[in-house]
Amino acid sequence: MAITLESVEFLVGSPMSGLPLVRDATSRRVSSWDRTGGNDDRLHIRPGEQAILLETERPGCIRHIWVTIACDEPDFLRKIVLQAWWDGEASPSVHVPIGDFFGIGHGQTRNFVSLPLQMSPEDGKGFNCWFPMPFARSARITATSECAEHEVLFYYYIDYEEVDGVPSDIAYFHAQWRRQNPTDGIPESGLTNEEYEFGGHNKTGDGNYVLLEATGRGHYVGCNLNIHNLRATDQWNWYGEGDDMIFVDDEPFPPSLHGTGTEDYFNTAWCPTQGYSAPYHGITMPGGPNWSGKISLYRFHIEDPVRFRRSIRATIEHGHANHRSDDVSSTAYWYQQEPHAPFDLLPVADRLPRADG
Repeated sequence: MAITLESVEFLVGSPMSGLPLVRDATSRRVSSWDRTGGNDDRLHIRPGEQAILLETERPGCIRHIWVTIACDEPDFLRKIVLQAWWDGEASPSVHVPIGDFFGIGHGQTRNFVSLPLQMSPEDGKGFNCWFPMPFARSARITATSECAEHEVLFYYYIDYEEVDGVPSDIAYFHAQWRRQNPTDGIPESGLTNEEYEFGGHNKTGDGNYVLLEATGRGHYVGCNLNIHNLRATDQWNWYGEGDDMIFVDDEPFPPSLHGTGTEDYFNTAWCPTQGYSAPYHGITMPGGPNWSGKISLYRFHIEDPVRFRRSIRATIEHGHANHRSDDVSSTAYWYQQEPHAPFDLLPVADRLPRADG
């Protein structure tokens, strides 16, 4: 399907070269402002309660989301779930724990800057999203608290545009969270550290950690990947060496998009130990000494989206040849034309991060 001039004109507006273009749209905002005129500018979400953040029956496009949250319950960023439905669909296109949605896992925050997602001071508690999210007829966005005891104080803005219509070839925004805890590695017994970290062969891609599996037509635009290093050793304990393998339209192994290692896919090098953030890639949590503890990385395919016509299966090895058994979770972001294959979210007990150590 060809991209029409109408589609291009609809999406122009970022980067700044599009700012002089006058478009026929009405700017709108929903937020948690205090309707009494006071200063309680937040939602009070009780345990088990779902709050509607946006509900509109007009075509449009979400341009920006800002959120900050306070809660006295541990791990609340994994217990609050963000969902979004476009055009009255039965299955949500976004179904992600809210902290992970905004770019970092483990129920933690850090100051970082990327083009589509940011966590801002103080201590990364100001969440921002600039992924455009168009819809042709309607949009519904909710936040659900699965906290056990404590109230969630939820502050937010959603800035969007209303338009007369949306081009028929526009794809819809999707986000999915996954976890494998732990990944299915191999026993270390009888192996040297070098054999465990660097030995063996993977000639099928079977057993790779799956970042995204979707059917339909669209493009994958990136992910965040979170690893809790579960291997206790004084030897070299690098969590990486996992090649990325992205299978498009049911292609066999080897896929046409086959990478060379974890740090390479995330656009870094040489087993990095430093935090870093850039528009399209970064390391928000580099781990402790000898790559111990919790790691979080992101990679956005903004300039290089991965196109698929029928299906996509984006994967990455957990350690070379899938040797490692770590706690791995991820959020994948993509656009596709509807309908999408439904996807579930693990129960809250299975989403909670492990204790540090």
